[in-house]
Amino acid sequence: MTSGRLVQQEGSKPSPAVLYDKRGSVAWVTLNRPAQFNAYNMAMRDDLFQILAAIHDDRDVRAMVLRGAGQAFSTGGDLAEFGMAPSPIVARWVRFRRDVWGMLRALPIPTIAAIHGYTVGGGLEMALLCDLAIAADDTRLSLPETGAGMIPGVAGTQTCARRIGLGRALDLCLTGRWIDAQDALLVGMVAEVVPLADLDRRALTIARSFAGVSRERSALLKLAVWGGLDLPLRQGLELERRLWKRGSAL
Repeated sequence: MTSGRLVQQEGSKPSPAVLYDKRGSVAWVTLNRPAQFNAYNMAMRDDLFQILAAIHDDRDVRAMVLRGAGQAFSTGGDLAEFGMAPSPIVARWVRFRRDVWGMLRALPIPTIAAIHGYTVGGGLEMALLCDLAIAADDTRLSLPETGAGMIPGVAGTQTCARRIGLGRALDLCLTGRWIDAQDALLVGMVAEVVPLADLDRRALTIARSFAGVSRERSALLKLAVWGGLDLPLRQGLELERRLWKRGSAL
């Protein structure tokens, strides 16, 4: 097993907000602010941007696991940083230039969210941007933004409805109510529930099985499935046929 870290600790600097290891052909990405329950801040955004860009360009990587250190996957945006940007214009500019969520969604390889503990707000939305989510049995999930006077802003209004259907998505977004891992499995938000002690092992097993497919074929398959969601059936079938021909020529 080889491992590496794109974001290096220097001198007395704090630990990286995101850790990156390569486990064979699997990218192992860990949100690393456990004392803050992996709340998403600017440092985490910048680290994730670097890491996802490297994964996108590394042809040896064929699958990715996204997980959280400590007692939670992620509790979403770090409220301590709200309003700290020098101006709203600068904040929008940085977000546009560093589109972490668009980059995560567009990776040409299968992505697995291995979630546990609190998986809340932007943390849950991050998991929904992955192709597959598996949950530890201690997972608790919520989209509480509406109760705080906001709406989900990490693609949650789009990915949630596509994953679990319109009615259930509106219910979760409007009420902000909590669901547990078994509820998430029942509605299709996660594909599997495992004991917490088995979460990493199971995520790696699934990722390694996905990594048996070439990057090119994985990219075509993801394009067919995700792209087809936005098309009428006839156009979706045409997209599938075009991509099938491209895959057959590989």
